[in-house]
Amino acid sequence: MVAVLGANGSGKSTLVRALLGLLPLSSGRLALFGEPVQRFSHWPRIGYVPQRGGASTGVPATVREVVATGRLARTGLRPMRAADRTAITRAMDAVGLAHLAKTSVATLSGGQQQRVLIARALTCEPDLLVLDEPTAGVDAANQQALATSLGALVGHGATVLLVTHELGPMLPLITRAVTLADGRVLHDGPPPDSDHLHLHDHDHAHPVHDEVPSARGSAWGLR
Repeated sequence: MVAVLGANGSGKSTLVRALLGLLPLSSGRLALFGEPVQRFSHWPRIGYVPQRGGASTGVPATVREVVATGRLARTGLRPMRAADRTAITRAMDAVGLAHLAKTSVATLSGGQQQRVLIARALTCEPDLLVLDEPTAGVDAANQQALATSLGALVGHGATVLLVTHELGPMLPLITRAVTLADGRVLHDGPPPDSDHLHLHDHDHAHPVHDEVPSARGSAWGLR
C-alpha cells in the first residue's frame, strides 16, 4: 500500500492522473506493469476511484446495481455470466456492504457511498487499486471501516495507491509514502511518523481540476 501525501495544491491528483495516462507528461516516461503507457491496453487490471462526492447520481439505484456497472469494463455489452455475478458479490463482500446490496445508494452515508465506489472498481478484480482522497469528508467510524476493508484487500494480495492529505487509520497499512509539495517530491520511502504529519493544516476543499493540466515525470513504474 503506497500513500501519496501532501496538502491541497501539492500535485497529488495531478500526479496520480498522469500515472494513469489521463494527463500527458511534458517530460519523462511512464510504464504500467512494465509496459509503456502508449501500448498499454489491459485497463481492467487497474481500478480507479477518482475524487468525487458520492455514489448517488439522483437516479434510483441499489448498491448492487451501482457496483455492477464496474464490471462493464470486462463484459462490454454481453449479458452477465455467473463469473460476473460472483465478482460483483465478492467486491461488495470486500468492502463490507454485501448486506446492503438491495439498499438504495441515496440512503447511504458518505462513507458507505465511498465504499460502494471502491466495490465498483473492484468488480474487474484489478491488480492495482488507485484511490484519490477516499476519506475526504468521511467520518471517523467510516474511515476506520474503510481502513479495515483495504487492509483485507492488501492481505489478499492487492496493491493499493492511496492519495490523501492525512493517513489517520490508514497509517498502519502503509508500506511506502511519497510526500509532495508544490509539485515536487519531498520524501519517498517509509511512511512518516504520525506525530510529524501536519498535512491537515489546510483548507479542506478538495477540487479535482484545479491543478496544472500536464505533469513532469521521471521513470515511474507501477508493478
